[in-house]
This record gives sequence, C-alpha cells and structure tokens, in this order.
Amino acid sequence: MDLAYIPSPSTGVLHLGPIPLRGYAFCIILGVFVAVWLGNKRWIARGGTAGTVADIAVWAVPFGLVGGRLYHVITDYQLYFSEGENWVDAFKIWEGGLGIWGAIAFGAVGAWIGCRRRGIPLPAYADAIAPGIVLAQAIGRWGNWFNQELYGRPTDLPWALRITESANREAGLYHPTFLYESLWCVGVAVLVIWADRRFKLGHGRVFALYVAAYCAGRAWIEYMRVDEAHHILGLRLNVWTAIIVFVLAVVYMVVSARIRPGREEIVEPRSRKKASTEDADAAEQAERDGADAEPEAADAADEDVENGAGNGAGSAAKS
Repeated sequence: MDLAYIPSPSTGVLHLGPIPLRGYAFCIILGVFVAVWLGNKRWIARGGTAGTVADIAVWAVPFGLVGGRLYHVITDYQLYFSEGENWVDAFKIWEGGLGIWGAIAFGAVGAWIGCRRRGIPLPAYADAIAPGIVLAQAIGRWGNWFNQELYGRPTDLPWALRITESANREAGLYHPTFLYESLWCVGVAVLVIWADRRFKLGHGRVFALYVAAYCAGRAWIEYMRVDEAHHILGLRLNVWTAIIVFVLAVVYMVVSARIRPGREEIVEPRSRKKASTEDADAAEQAERDGADAEPEAADAADEDVENGAGNGAGSAAKS
C-alpha cells in the first residue's frame, strides 16, 4: 500500500462556464508575468526606465513561444507526422510541448529586435531578465503536472508522482521530474541574483551564468525521464543539447570577463537623456529663481536707503 505520493490532477482543464482554463497555459502565462515583473525591477535598479522590459517582452514572448513549439515539433516529429498521427496536433500548444532551447533561442531574436528599436544593448537586457526567465521556467514546469507528462522512472519514494492510466501512459508511481526541475530553477534564480550582487556581473554574464547553471541541472534530470526521445551515442538528444549549451555559456563568461570586465554604466540611453533633461530643467528653474530674486533684493535695498534717509532727516529736524 502506498502511504505517500504526489497526486496528479484528474483533469488539466477547468471550465469557467463556456470558457476552458487549461492548467498548462495558465502556468505559462503566470510565468511570463513573473519574468516581466522581476525583470522590470532589476532593469530599473540598473538605471533603466519603467516599462522598457514589458515593451521588449512584446517581441520576445511571441518569438519564444514559436521557437519553443518548433523545437518540440522538430525533435519529436514522430508524434505528429508518423502514420496514424494527425499533423494538426502540432499546433495544439495547450496540450503541452515547448522546448526551452528553441524558446530561448527565438526569444533572444525577438528581444534583439525590441532592444534594437529602443537603442538598448541586448546583453544588458538579458542580464536583467535572466532570473525572471528561470523563475518562469519553474512555474511553467507545473503545466506538465497538469498534463501528467514528462515524469521519470518508476519509484517508491514518498514524493513519487502518481500517474493515472490513459492511452499513452501506464498507471503507477514515478519520479516527479517536473518538480525536480522546478526546484532546480528556483535555486538557479537565487544563485544568479546572489552572484550578480556579489560580483557585479555585466555584458551578458548574468544570462550566461543562468544558462550554464540550468543546463547542469537539466542534464541529470533529463537522464531520469522515460518519455520517448531520440538518442545519440546512448544519450538523449536534450542531454547532448544541455552539455553543448553549458560549454558555450561557460566559454562566453570567461571570454567576456577578459574582453569587457565590469558592468555597463549606462543600460538605456533614453533614461540618461531624460535625466540630463531633468537636470537642465532644474538648473534653468534655479537660474530663473535667482534672476527673480535679484530685482526683489534691489527693491529691498532701495527701500532701506529711502527709509534711512527719511529717518536721518527727521532726526536732524528734531535737533
């Protein structure tokens, strides 16, 4: 008898009247809001203006969703284009299936477009948004819980995940790899925020640290999964992807630290221009106040002279 386990939802959809609220989509949307909120706070702390992160996210998020779906469909094409499968299902993103590698790659393209339109360096924006992205991943992984997918090998541990039987899965208790990755992502966010404050990272190194740390965890978590996947030299495709991306991220951190040490002093030219304008307006106002004060001072001096002369004449008359 199993005394302890993590239950799975009986359904991944809640109906608010005629409107279906899908757990997977809700987790993705909530993750995006958290990423933008935290990214905005960090961007302002770096000297940027409020709202910039959201404006660029308008470009990055759609690109990221498309990229994530494309990566999943391409790497798991047999789920949609094999005999007996319906290729239309490739567009049903609410049923699960977003590859983080494609989401980050295409999301970066969208962010680059948004940054270019505002004259902002992409590395600085990436550094500000990095902890938010990994927290969004932590939240988004719970969408897999709603869909009862991407679990690991069978286990009898107290935190095992109970999976119900369906056409594509066998009932039982399995490793909750979605939970492992979610907790790992939270740890990565804490690490990145701490390292950024401690070492004043800049020029994209915060983002690179996030990528490297995430890949380190994704490699061993991916190794535990039992869902169908392509293998190369005995390892799952995503394990190889994690290893390669990890190496690239570490190389970037090392090379960037040597070529461009320190942190950007200005992350958003527009905010600097605004500050300069405000300083100029303040100086002009001070100058006006000073100019207005001079006639008043002169009038006061003339009044004192007249009063002094009158008092002197009165004293002379009394004498």
